[in-house]
Amino acid sequence: MRVKVNYDLCSSNAVCMGIAPEVFEVRDDGYLYLLTETPGPELADKVKLAAQACPNGAISVEE
Repeated sequence: MRVKVNYDLCSSNAVCMGIAPEVFEVRDDGYLYLLTETPGPELADKVKLAAQACPNGAISVEE
């Protein structure tokens, strides 16, 4: 699994971080950081849910 973020679409609203904090983090500077592009299979459901929940459609998941 590979996670990609389109930072042009991302509004750093932290919805993804609330779902999968192991993978996504909005820091004090107000920007989203991808902590790992290739999370393990144990995080697959969380990452997919985070991608679906993104209000801007900024997250994509390749399997």
